[in-house]
Amino acid sequence: MNSIVNLPHDDRSCGWYAALPEPLPCRRLIGEQKADYVVIGAGFAGLAAARRLAEHLPQSRIVLVDAQRIGYGASGRNSGFVIDLPHKFALEHPDPQHKQRLLGLNRAAIDQLQTLIGRHGIDCQWSHAGKYQGAVGARGLAYLDHFEKLMSDLGEPYRLVEREELAGVLGTGYYSRAIFTPGCYLMQPAALVRGLGASLPKNVEVLEESPVRRLEKDTDGRWILHGDEGLIRTPRVLLGTSIFTQEFGYLRNRLLPVMTFASWTRPLTDNEMAATGIQADWGLTPADHAGTTVRMTQDRRLIIRNTYKHVPRYGRSIDEATRSRIREDHRKAFVARYPHLADVPFTHTWGGVYAISRNFTNYFGQLDEGVFATACDNGVGAAWGTISGTLLADMAVGTDSEQLSDIRAVTGMPSLNPPEPFLGLGVKTRIRWAAWNSRSEI
Repeated sequence: MNSIVNLPHDDRSCGWYAALPEPLPCRRLIGEQKADYVVIGAGFAGLAAARRLAEHLPQSRIVLVDAQRIGYGASGRNSGFVIDLPHKFALEHPDPQHKQRLLGLNRAAIDQLQTLIGRHGIDCQWSHAGKYQGAVGARGLAYLDHFEKLMSDLGEPYRLVEREELAGVLGTGYYSRAIFTPGCYLMQPAALVRGLGASLPKNVEVLEESPVRRLEKDTDGRWILHGDEGLIRTPRVLLGTSIFTQEFGYLRNRLLPVMTFASWTRPLTDNEMAATGIQADWGLTPADHAGTTVRMTQDRRLIIRNTYKHVPRYGRSIDEATRSRIREDHRKAFVARYPHLADVPFTHTWGGVYAISRNFTNYFGQLDEGVFATACDNGVGAAWGTISGTLLADMAVGTDSEQLSDIRAVTGMPSLNPPEPFLGLGVKTRIRWAAWNSRSEI
C-alpha cells in the first residue's frame, strides 16, 4: 500500500487563473467506481495521456482525476512558453542525435497543441511569436555567446538582436543583446489547460477536487485509488503527477521539488504603451539561467519571473512573508527595466512547483505492474508534458512508433539525491550561490 502524504497546496493568487471566467461546477470522486484506465493529474501530461487513451480505446472508460481544478496547478502557472528547442542543459549533450530527438518530440507537441486549439476553438492567446534570449551585462553576454555556439552546432535558425532593435520591441534599453529563435509559441497557460480539459473525448470522465490519498492493489491485482469520499478500481494507472509521483511511493529520493515565482501588472494603457514604445506579445528568457524571464502578454500585462526556492513540502514551504519578499524582488527587477512604469502596480504574485533531477534526466516508462509514469520535466513542461503524456498512453496500450523509440532513447532514471538534511542544505546553498553570481542579470 502506498499512502500519499503531501498534496498540492498552490497559492490563490495566480494571475493566469484569476483572469479566466469562473469555471463550471465540477464532478468529484464519490462512491465506488470502475475504469479501464485511470490517469492521475490533469496537467499537460495527464490531459494528453487521457486524450490519447480515449482515441485508442473509444469503447473504454477513461477516468482523469485531479486534486484541484484543471488549470489551477503547475501547468497553469508557467510563464506561457511552449519551447521547441532542447533545454539549456540538454543543448550541451554531446550526442547530436539526442538533441535532434528532443527537438523532434517538442515540435510534435507544438503541432499537436496547435491542432487541438484550432479544432476546438480554445481561446488561449496562442501565438507563434518566437522567443528572445537576453543578456544584460558581461556575465549574460558570455552565456549568450555560448548559446550562439550551441545553436550553430545544432544547425537551427537564430538571429542576433542588438540593444537598439531589442529596445524597440521590449520598450526598455536594459538589455545589451539577445538571440531570437523563431520556433517558440506563446500562450495563456491556464486558459490552454482548461480548454484542453473541456475538449476531451466523451469517454473520458473528469473528476476534479478529488485528491487520491492512497494507492493499493486488491487480491485480484487491480489497483484501488482511495479518495476522500470514494474509490476507483482499475487494472491500469497512468501518473501525470510530476513531482507528486514520489508521494505514491515511486521515484522517491530522485526528484527535487523547486518552486519559481512570477508577478504581473494590470494591462498597460494606450498611453503607457506609446510612451515606452513597447510592443505586445513577446517573451524573453535570460541567457544566464538564474536571471529574469520577462513576458508581455497579448492583453498587455508585463510579467516578471525569477527567484527559485527548494520546497520539500511544496506550497506549504512558502509563507506569506516569503511571498511578500519575493514580490519586492520582482518589483526591483521590474523598475530596473521599466523606471518609467514605476507607478504601474502588480496585481498578482504566484508560485508553481516543478520537478528537477540532479542529472537533468526525465523519467518515462513503467514503474510497476499496470503503473506507467512520466515525471520530471526539468522546467520545460508544456511541450514535454504534452508529448510524454501522449506517448505514455501509446506505451500503456502497446502501440509502438518512432516517437516512442525516441522518447525512450532520451529519458532514463533520475539520480538518487543525498539524504536529508544534506539535500536541503545543498540545494538551498546552490540556489543562493546562483542568485548571487547572477545578480547582474536579475
